[in-house]
Amino acid sequence: MSDLTVSAAIDAIYESLRNDNADLDEHIAALKAAMAREGAKEAVFETSKLAQPNRQGRKLMQAYFKKKGIAISFA
Repeated sequence: MSDLTVSAAIDAIYESLRNDNADLDEHIAALKAAMAREGAKEAVFETSKLAQPNRQGRKLMQAYFKKKGIAISFA
């Protein structure tokens, strides 16, 4: 896997979410690696770009990413 930046990994996750979560776990792993390289503690997602921008969708996404070891927040 190539060395992605955190923002590029987040963009790949947005694309995956638009495509019915295709390869989502691989993109999450890439995000986790990019965050480790850049020393980021939390990934920030834009609510307007999410498939389900409501509270339930955000909480579901937060819980799933937390299981994968990534803390996320929303802007």
